[in-house]
Amino acid sequence: MHKTDLQPLTPEDAKERYLRALEDDKADSTIRTRDNKLRHFVRWCDEKGIENLNNLNGRDLEDYKHWRKEDGDLKKTTVRTQMSVIRGFIQYCGRINGVHPQLHEQVILPKLEDGENRSEATIEADRIQDILGFMEKFEYATRDHVVLLLLWKTGVRTGSLRSLDLEDYHDREPALRLKHRPETDTPLKNKANGERMVALGEKEAEVLDDYIRHKREDVTDEHGRKPLITTKNGRIGKVTIRRTTYRYTRPCVVAGGCPHDKDPEDCRAAMNYDKASECPDSVSAHPFRRAAITYHLNNDVPKPMVSDRMDVSPDVIDEHYDAEDEKGKMNRRRDYIESM
Repeated sequence: MHKTDLQPLTPEDAKERYLRALEDDKADSTIRTRDNKLRHFVRWCDEKGIENLNNLNGRDLEDYKHWRKEDGDLKKTTVRTQMSVIRGFIQYCGRINGVHPQLHEQVILPKLEDGENRSEATIEADRIQDILGFMEKFEYATRDHVVLLLLWKTGVRTGSLRSLDLEDYHDREPALRLKHRPETDTPLKNKANGERMVALGEKEAEVLDDYIRHKREDVTDEHGRKPLITTKNGRIGKVTIRRTTYRYTRPCVVAGGCPHDKDPEDCRAAMNYDKASECPDSVSAHPFRRAAITYHLNNDVPKPMVSDRMDVSPDVIDEHYDAEDEKGKMNRRRDYIESM
């Protein structure tokens, strides 16, 4: 395609067209994330006086990569993620005659060393067991107990956990049914492909039964649905789930001491629920998912079953979620082979 075959395309128009094109295939949260990343590109174009993407070239894209790294003080992994979005965006622009159709091939992604592209944030299984033991004794069948127990036992995402309705709990199985309901504000990350039944053990079912019977707020959400996990105002939110994990993963709450030798009365993270995330040892909800996946694998649950239960591909498990070190993975394989 010659440059004369291109049709004028402003950066803002290109962004809006690209986001619209994603609506049929991507979750709303994914579209919002890409929108946020592309806003930086539109801002850069405005600063550089680029009003028409027809003239964009590989050198410009390389300049943008360096500008974005400095502008956001970004790590190499984050730069790679952001430029991956730019590559997909430029490829789309090529398909609609906005840039040269091969221009996306000139988006150079930073090369990462082995292991550099995985999140290391996790929490050990022993710590989670201690936390759940604490909840069993002091916070039995409370909302917080249910949140932490289900995150650990099922490994579901926070969005999946908050999506559950009372009717999605099948006490006779016992099991939870996960359904994609974007029209009433509870989409699943992988949409209809993420729908599934998740088995529960008798202990989890007993805690859920007691929570529903004695502690659950009997409310409906703004769509008239009855959430399984509730607040006084309706369905639990992702922020509340994260705050719960931050709160109970502070060592001073469960163990009663501080590994950093801080006085709880002088520690903001200890004294203020909203500041719990400032504790160096507290973690958000996602490490529970990562730890749950690793724990299942370490206890001889085959990877395809873990993949189905937790709605994550085997390749993604290997790259991002399996927290076991290489020696541990070797021993896991040895145990599995010897048991055959």
